[in-house]
Amino acid sequence: MGIRDQGSGIRVFLLFSFFFLLSSCSTAPKITGDVYDTRKDAEVQLEQGTGQADRGNYAVALVFINEARRLAVITDNSSLLIRSDLSRGNVLFALGDTQEAVEAWNKAMEEAEFAGNKELAAVSRVHIARGKLLSRDAAQSVRDDVSRELVLIKSEELYIAFAWTVIGLAEKDLGRYDAAEESVKKALAIHVKAANLELAAYDWFMIASFRSLSGNSAGALKALESAIEYDRRTEN
Repeated sequence: MGIRDQGSGIRVFLLFSFFFLLSSCSTAPKITGDVYDTRKDAEVQLEQGTGQADRGNYAVALVFINEARRLAVITDNSSLLIRSDLSRGNVLFALGDTQEAVEAWNKAMEEAEFAGNKELAAVSRVHIARGKLLSRDAAQSVRDDVSRELVLIKSEELYIAFAWTVIGLAEKDLGRYDAAEESVKKALAIHVKAANLELAAYDWFMIASFRSLSGNSAGALKALESAIEYDRRTEN
């Protein structure tokens, strides 16, 4: 199954890697079987990139993620390409490059749909919905859209957490601060379970902002203390 890449009309070629061993009784080359070294390298690069992004090191994160995407193209691996584009869009969004972020998320969605990956297509649409929150009066439709997509996301808990975060941000824009906190706490539970303390800290920071907006200053301070505690545990 080919991966479609629209950049500069580049065609993606499937690369076959063969490793040969010489036995003591024969000089004939022998195929070792499936090789996934490059794919593993791409996964490592992507993990490094998302880790740097979680710590707010966006410029560094982009270097890792761009390399992960390059390797994803080489290996003709659709899942890797989709996830790389999603992460790349997140970093660009954090850097304020909204248009490029949306383009990356759209590429991920198109690839997921082409590959027939309904779950990652849903995840891609959640990311696109996140970008729509910058538009005025979009919160209601974003909340409803993401709630529908959430049903399709089953295998990856961190994507489920992201969906709940987007719902929480939409609820915040609607002025429903208790509902916003409830949604983000669902994301928080997943992040704590996964020991992703950077994201747990960010969850508490969002909860603090919700409480502050609702006039609950004391509660906001307690949430900030929780955010700082998680940050300290990761030396962030």
